[in-house]
Amino acid sequence: MTNSATGLDIRAEAALDFAAIGALVHRLDPGIIPFRKATQCQIHVSGGEFNAAANLADCFGMKTGIVSAIVDYPIGDLITERVKAMSVQPYFKHFAHNGVNGPNMATVFSDRGHGVRAPVVFYNRSNEAAARLKPGDFDWDKIFAGGARWFHSGGIFAALSPTTPEVIIEGMQAAKAAGAIVSFDLNYRAKLWDVCGGLDRAQETLRRIVSNVDVIVGNEEDLQKGLGIEGQDVEKLSKLDPSAFVGIIDNVLQQQPHVKAVATTLREVHSTNRHSWSAVAWVNGETHMAPTCELDVVDRVGGGDGFAAGFIYGLLSGMSPQDAIRIGWAHGALLTTFPGDTTMATLDQVKAFAEGGSARIQR
Repeated sequence: MTNSATGLDIRAEAALDFAAIGALVHRLDPGIIPFRKATQCQIHVSGGEFNAAANLADCFGMKTGIVSAIVDYPIGDLITERVKAMSVQPYFKHFAHNGVNGPNMATVFSDRGHGVRAPVVFYNRSNEAAARLKPGDFDWDKIFAGGARWFHSGGIFAALSPTTPEVIIEGMQAAKAAGAIVSFDLNYRAKLWDVCGGLDRAQETLRRIVSNVDVIVGNEEDLQKGLGIEGQDVEKLSKLDPSAFVGIIDNVLQQQPHVKAVATTLREVHSTNRHSWSAVAWVNGETHMAPTCELDVVDRVGGGDGFAAGFIYGLLSGMSPQDAIRIGWAHGALLTTFPGDTTMATLDQVKAFAEGGSARIQR
């Protein structure tokens, strides 16, 4: 039955609450030391789609799966162990490693910066296994045999090769047939699209993908650059001002009239470790705002995926859009207080913060 507040017809039950397709990566994190001076690193397993699935499973107790590529070598083993540790069901296309140059699991290099020194992020996605994924690689009938309530992917995976957008669309169409709501995180990254066709190809590709989507995650810059939608000059506005986001929604609906919800975080960066944090969502004709809080950031990577997971959890749980955005906002905020890209929060902590809790010691 369609929820009158959201316009979404979300299944009450299915074998999978949430499934996603995307690239799994490992992030090397030297902490506050820049890589040019680093002598050791932590390894975090990441990927926007996996992060959402891991957050929903580990914090929110949902049944989730990740559809991806895995390489049969030690880095692939490390990533597989982390997927299982977060209680995410893997659906992998396996690739053999030739012992020399791949195919590889992508590496993200990301220090944390500190104070006035911003974090620095760069990649090695050379000969990445996930870029080889193509339609026909997965048995969607088997994956969705017990049904699915929600399916998700993102713009970084879409930018990896000419075939990854096609496997996203194939998965979305199979998910729709299995009764799932479909969401997409635009995550526009010019650096990635510049390598594989530039802005025109990005917009043509992302428009085709979003034509299959019920819920978009993305800010006004993602919407403008990723979908080619006209909007205000975002550089002239406060990063916490929702007016540019709200003002672009009519243009989004003109291009993609089937979309029922668009949501994004709002973040004003005062220093690497001090951010003002909020969120806004347009859901079925109504705009909803989260509160604004001040974050003391340990590791900002994954905060947006934390928001998306909490927002999706709220909608899957039948919450009102306002409550869903508060849960997403609270979980994203808490995620920035942990090292790594995925959650270490409990549901009780998220709910307490969403309801106005404080940082007083819990005894």
